[in-house]
Amino acid sequence: MAETAHIFVTGSTRGIGRAIVEALESKGARVVGHGSREAAGVLGADLSDPAAADALWDRALAALDGRIDALVNNAGVFEPVAVDAPLDDWQAGWARTMQINLQASADLSRRAVLHFRERGRGGRIVNIASRAAYRGDSPAHWHYAASKAGMVGMTKSIARGYAREEILAFAVCPGFTMTGMAEDYLASRGGDKLLADIPLGRVATPQEVASAAAYLALEAPPSMTGAVIDINGASYVR
Repeated sequence: MAETAHIFVTGSTRGIGRAIVEALESKGARVVGHGSREAAGVLGADLSDPAAADALWDRALAALDGRIDALVNNAGVFEPVAVDAPLDDWQAGWARTMQINLQASADLSRRAVLHFRERGRGGRIVNIASRAAYRGDSPAHWHYAASKAGMVGMTKSIARGYAREEILAFAVCPGFTMTGMAEDYLASRGGDKLLADIPLGRVATPQEVASAAAYLALEAPPSMTGAVIDINGASYVR
């Protein structure tokens, strides 16, 4: 009988993260999640704290009995900062977004690579990035787009650097997805106009993004390492 996959998912309490957990569990994986608050099956941690991600890995590893086969970096923030904001506010907005979206993901990915190497059996990292990594975002979200572009670059670097050790890395780049963040953004930017920019005529569902993430975490062939999967209704094609 195949060994049950042990998977750690950050940002798992709502939206895409919750859907990813459900998709993985439906395929028989054992999953530990993360959120801002402690709950059943969820480890609480504030990833804006530079020390939080590294400590969170240790807790996730303990919760999964010392073995993690795949890491899904989904936690992130989408917070505006105006170009004409005071310098302190501007830099604070950039620092917070980069810390949560990119640095915490990097810290967890580092621990994952070290763990996979120690075990000598490889493993998988799935980073939930964004269409913004390639197409950019609104004038108030430079930092968000930059953080997600960083995730994609990090993913490709991991894939190229560790493939011979069977350490695989993938990224998923959703466009608008019907989560709380997307609903707020659509409302603030005029939903009809934004939807007109999506050839499919609708935003993605969390379940659509989750199906891709679960496939990459569990089933994708090793030769796919380094792949970036777009889920944006053809609103941006590469």
